[in-house]
Amino acid sequence: MNARDHGFEDLADHLGAAYLRYSFTKGTTQEVRFLVEALGIEPGMRVLDVGCGPGRHAHALGALGIEVHGIDISQRFIDLAREDAPAGVTFERVDARALTFTNEFDAAISLCQGAFGLADWGEDVKKIDPDLDVLHGIARALKAGGTAAVTAFSAYFQVRHVEAMGSTFYAERGVNHERTTIKDEQGSDAEADLWTSCFTPRELRLMAKDAGLTVENIWSVTPGGYRRDEPTLESEEFLLIATK
Repeated sequence: MNARDHGFEDLADHLGAAYLRYSFTKGTTQEVRFLVEALGIEPGMRVLDVGCGPGRHAHALGALGIEVHGIDISQRFIDLAREDAPAGVTFERVDARALTFTNEFDAAISLCQGAFGLADWGEDVKKIDPDLDVLHGIARALKAGGTAAVTAFSAYFQVRHVEAMGSTFYAERGVNHERTTIKDEQGSDAEADLWTSCFTPRELRLMAKDAGLTVENIWSVTPGGYRRDEPTLESEEFLLIATK
């Protein structure tokens, strides 16, 4: 990979450990407990965490005796994730759009737009659907019978609330653009552009089928509020559960 492969890397470099101060990161324990039950994850199984960020989900799974390999495009986040990592939890800088794992993992997760949903970044997009590359890579990484859990921003929610959020939704691409301010560990501000792909449940089902996955469920969720709720217009995210 090149020194810089994705616009998210600059954002991650500025945030550093301050990423974990944001409210959406505070529900890790609830999210992991829910996913362990929903995916049937047990100690001794191997899990791939795609777009792991500073490693909060991987660390929580590792504390339960589960082997985890976390990947992220940000070297800054990988360095943070490696600090105090539980036994059996490893991290590597990898571009989620070009995963090379094959039949290695019992389960895979990609949560909080850590990779899936962030692939279509900025206005100079060379590929029509880079998020599909991420999902194909996840599918290849799973063993037969393995299960994936992927969260995605809801296109319904973004369109309904785009004016209130002060963002711009590009209908042709299904991408939301937000100009925001982020703080580093010392509290210094930096302006940042956030580009996030948004999806409907139907799109997620079609993409999963294209990747060779069988959809088990799609639920409406919020950070720290993972439940078995049917998709609605008012939830921020959808949680896709699919098996290989």
